[in-house]
Amino acid sequence: MKLRERAEKAFGTLFYRGPHEYYDYTLIFVMMFLMAFGLIMVYSTTGYSDAMEYSDALHSLKRQGSIAAFSILFMLLISKVDYHFMLKVAPVIGVAVVAVCLVVLALGSSSNGATRWLKVAGNSIQPSEFAKPVLILVLARYLTLHFRSRKRTNIRKELFYALGAAAITAAFMVPVILENLSTGLIIAGIGFLMTFISSRYKYTFQLLAIGVVVLVVVSWNSGLLPDMLKDYQVQRVEAWLDPEASTDDTAYQILQGLYAVGSGGLFGKGLGSSIQKLGFLPEAQNDMIFAIICEELGLFGAFLLIVLYCFLLYRLMNLANRAPDMSGSLLVSGVMIHIGLQVVMNIAVVTNSMPNTGVTLPFISYGGTALLCLFSEMGIVLSVSNQITD
Repeated sequence: MKLRERAEKAFGTLFYRGPHEYYDYTLIFVMMFLMAFGLIMVYSTTGYSDAMEYSDALHSLKRQGSIAAFSILFMLLISKVDYHFMLKVAPVIGVAVVAVCLVVLALGSSSNGATRWLKVAGNSIQPSEFAKPVLILVLARYLTLHFRSRKRTNIRKELFYALGAAAITAAFMVPVILENLSTGLIIAGIGFLMTFISSRYKYTFQLLAIGVVVLVVVSWNSGLLPDMLKDYQVQRVEAWLDPEASTDDTAYQILQGLYAVGSGGLFGKGLGSSIQKLGFLPEAQNDMIFAIICEELGLFGAFLLIVLYCFLLYRLMNLANRAPDMSGSLLVSGVMIHIGLQVVMNIAVVTNSMPNTGVTLPFISYGGTALLCLFSEMGIVLSVSNQITD
């Protein structure tokens, strides 16, 4: 009888069993539309190359579609779990993810000069992607515990707690940034902005951000930063500064992406009519898929996609404001920050507004691990929305 009572207690702790007053179906619709559009663009981008390589134009579409279906089911499962239970187990999951990221450095498989993947059952998994949703959980727990009004009585205490948040972020970032600078930067951005949202003294973070920018510029011009980066990372920065003067493959990708964006014009060449995807633009289905969207659907299609992302972020902001408690608000805010950062960075890379960082376009780019992690985060958001009663 005691065993049964314990099981019922554990089940009740794991799953939210209260009244489901609110469920954001608009958010779900936007997600599904983005995913469906992403599948269309993956097929449009990879159909020709898959037909040549695998004799099956649907090869990448089938693979991405199966991962998308599994990710949706996983999202629905997570949405039924009480997010307070997730916060309780977050430190344990965080230690596990950091450990796996360290394993990647020693045993991971390499591609394009970087070691980011683990081979599991014949499939490549990028553990650094899991660091993003897990960091959001860990930081939401930490910031809720230490940034409540009764504990942050003065700026000195708040700065002390902010240093703790920075240490947590660094623990996730360091094993990742050694081989994956882009993901490391996103992790740093999530940690910084979640702490900024929780803080009462905003000006300290603004001064810190300005100081970091100045430090990066000075260290680059002095030659200190290039010495710390890997050769391919330095080449990416140099290609960004002057792509036409650079002769390496990174500059080639940037120029081909700009050609794709420019050749699309206002309304594009038509869906499936891209020229750059025929072997001219490297990683067209991954990091550079926005360039193909611009080429096929034009600036008008790209603008509509950006509007859709803005609407998604608006819905997330609305949920964050209506969350039942601080931890729920921080969870939704963390997801909003992650998606917003990746959208901005991906589009900035394609338009050469920042160095090539290898960031995927959320819900659109080809890649199973990234898609699974995104839907996991949206499952957390839906779990929070389940407990909104107003």
